[in-house]
Order: sequence, then structure tokens, then C-alpha cells
Amino acid sequence: MDQDKNHPRLLRSTRQALPIALLKAREAVMGHFRPMLAQHNVTEQQWRVLRLLSERGQIDATELAQGAALLAPSLTRMIKALEDRKLIRTTKDTADGRRLLVRIDDAGAKLLEEVRPESLKIYEELELRIGHDKIEALISLLNEVTDKATTR
Repeated sequence: MDQDKNHPRLLRSTRQALPIALLKAREAVMGHFRPMLAQHNVTEQQWRVLRLLSERGQIDATELAQGAALLAPSLTRMIKALEDRKLIRTTKDTADGRRLLVRIDDAGAKLLEEVRPESLKIYEELELRIGHDKIEALISLLNEVTDKATTR
């Protein structure tokens, strides 16, 4: 887009703005999952934490915050809530007492198993609407955007 030096570059329309498009897509997709999560008394953020822990096993809180796309203060409060519900378990790292290690507990794994069929059904419905190949391509592209946008 060639711009005259004397005229400031115009902002893209909100329909073409990447941050807004990403937020709208997130809201559109999460609108399908929120009722399911609410039925199981789990927030979106808690769900991300439980999913990540089920995939990776025991990890430290910093890695958990990064992997679940959470700010550290939010994770600190969430860890307490999930631990109170016995969905996760925490321990101090014996090699470095400053590191908090987090892992999913039996009740958390059981919750994931209970929710799995509903979650898979929602994914299947989205694939019917959007298409499996498009979703896979979008995920790949979004991962690339994340990788390249965070590298400086």
C-alpha cells in the first residue's frame, strides 16, 4: 500500500485488523465450549491448565503459565483454587526451592475424562461447519504467527 509521505498511513478497517480478527475468532469458537465448561464448574483458564498438565505431566509454574497463556499472578490464584478442589497437586522443587512444580491430580484427570466426550463432540461440530483441513491449516498458521511474532 503506497502512501503519500504527507498523509499518515490509515489504519486497516477493524474487519481487517489482525488483533480484532483473532479476538472475534476466539470468542466465536469459545462460545461453543463455555456452556460445557460452566456445567463442570471450570473456567476457560482452568481448563487450559488442566489440559496442559495432562499432556506434559509435572511442570514448573513458569512453564505452565507460558503454555496456558496466563499471566503469573492469575496462575497463582488459579493454582490455589484448583488445589483446593483437589484437581492439581503442587510441590516445591527439591533442587530449587523457589520453583513450584505442578501436576494434575486424580480428580483433575477424572474431570478431563468426563468432559472429553462433550469436548470431542464440539470439535466435530466445528469441523463440520469449518472443515477439518481448514482448522488444521489455521492451527498451523496461528502457531507460525505465534512463533514469528514472539521472536525478536
